[in-house]
Amino acid sequence: MAERKSALKRAPDRPQLQALLERAKTVSLTDDELREQRASFVYGNAPKGSRITKESARKSVGRLRLLEAAAR
Repeated sequence: MAERKSALKRAPDRPQLQALLERAKTVSLTDDELREQRASFVYGNAPKGSRITKESARKSVGRLRLLEAAAR
């Protein structure tokens, strides 16, 4: 078995990445952009060989219904 490096070490500082993450926190998506991201997620996670197309993913996202959270 290959020798693995320890994952317990602290990640190196990445100032450019940190700046991008901070900037991303301030970005607001429009409803259309959010819908397109959802469709892309559905399409990208479809099993290989499925009949799901980008267009069918867009249609399914348009029919998305949110249900109220169950009472705790």
